[in-house]
Amino acid sequence: MPKALIVIDMQNDFCPGGALAVSGGNEILHPINALMDEVDAVILTQDWHPADHSSFARNHPGAEPFSMTEMPYGPQVLWPAHCVIGSEGAAFHSALNIDRADLVIRKGFRSEIDSYSAFFENDHKTPTGLAGYLRERDLLDLTFVGLAHDFCVAWSAIDAAGLGFTASVAEAATRAIDLDDSLAKARKDMRDAGVTLR
Repeated sequence: MPKALIVIDMQNDFCPGGALAVSGGNEILHPINALMDEVDAVILTQDWHPADHSSFARNHPGAEPFSMTEMPYGPQVLWPAHCVIGSEGAAFHSALNIDRADLVIRKGFRSEIDSYSAFFENDHKTPTGLAGYLRERDLLDLTFVGLAHDFCVAWSAIDAAGLGFTASVAEAATRAIDLDDSLAKARKDMRDAGVTLR
């Protein structure tokens, strides 16, 4: 069965020095590039937010970054502004082998809804189109890597399993934010959904 590597959000703002840096985020670039040699296709996702995005704490007067709010689609973490469309922070890290990518999926570009998963917006209904692309290419065995393990990687892997794909996460090629024990919860949720952690 053809295999695809789904590389989640390896962008400057999620790496050390960025607006929403994940500790050690730059340490996984070499392992990710190496994994590209073992698959038939590589898909990159790119967080791509307008400046007025509703998930940015600065767009909620008085709100602190990493606080919670309620959106029409459910609970939402309010983040520091990050991956603003066209910014250096939204660009892929220079050490990522982007030439190997078959497809780039941009997500989070609708200002009223956040988008962690590579497959759906955070309402769990609005699709990105990735599932159809993978099925048309018969890419049903998916490995997830990138940032952050406990948010966008986990949500993507769980959605993939729910859509009938074989889903695994190469944990050595991910790093987590671990906000209020979010990593332990994400690992449990992934296992419960049928995702293989390796």
